[in-house]
Amino acid sequence: MKRFHLLLLSGLLLLVACLPLNATLPTATLPPAEAATQTPTVVWFPASATPTLLAIPTYTATPEMSPGIGKLTLSDDFSDDGLWDTAASDNGSAAISRNRLTLAVQPGYYLSSIRRELPLSDFYAEITAHPSLCRGEDNYGVIVRAVGSYFYRFVLTCDRQVRAERVNGGTKLPIYEPVASGDAPGAPGEVRIGIWAVGSEMRLFLNGRYQFSMTDKSFPSGALGVYVRSAGDTPVTVTFSELKIYAVHYTLPTATPLP
Repeated sequence: MKRFHLLLLSGLLLLVACLPLNATLPTATLPPAEAATQTPTVVWFPASATPTLLAIPTYTATPEMSPGIGKLTLSDDFSDDGLWDTAASDNGSAAISRNRLTLAVQPGYYLSSIRRELPLSDFYAEITAHPSLCRGEDNYGVIVRAVGSYFYRFVLTCDRQVRAERVNGGTKLPIYEPVASGDAPGAPGEVRIGIWAVGSEMRLFLNGRYQFSMTDKSFPSGALGVYVRSAGDTPVTVTFSELKIYAVHYTLPTATPLP
């Protein structure tokens, strides 16, 4: 049997039911807590994508540009002035002295000197040039496969360009247009000029470095020489020394036929 008690709490009269002594107090069931909303984790230093490695091409060695060079066939130390064309006038001179061939011309003139009795077809020749007085478009160089006034001319200008020409009886025809070269010196300077010639192809080297190649079938053989030319209003002087000529045994590759 339940009993009731009156309680006076803070001025209020409450009726409280008294439970048996051995009764268990009811436990209040709390409502289930709502699942907490997950807060995204801030990544302060996100991982970057792995970059794709650049493919760096590997180049092969520079191809051999002067193949087939054989034994030394001639060495000229310019001790015999009877082997070269020499002359002297008010406009220029070609003279051999102290193991050098010196060509000098006045403004506006051209002068060449050809080595006698030296016809060449396939060969590699080297000669050292020492420009001592020249500037601008003044030029000098090597003449190859010369027969009278018909020859090829490899040209070095004093403003550091190189080119090649074919001369037909006094008419000049450009074969390789001028290109700049750090190996072509002005004055004073020194350069080792090399010419590789096989069949219709001829290649220019300066200080052992390949410059360019040209192909022409007009003159298959002839003599070798040197020249200077004044293109402006000042004289030009260049000396040449240490000529060496080597045999070349090489067959130029033929073009691959198209299918």
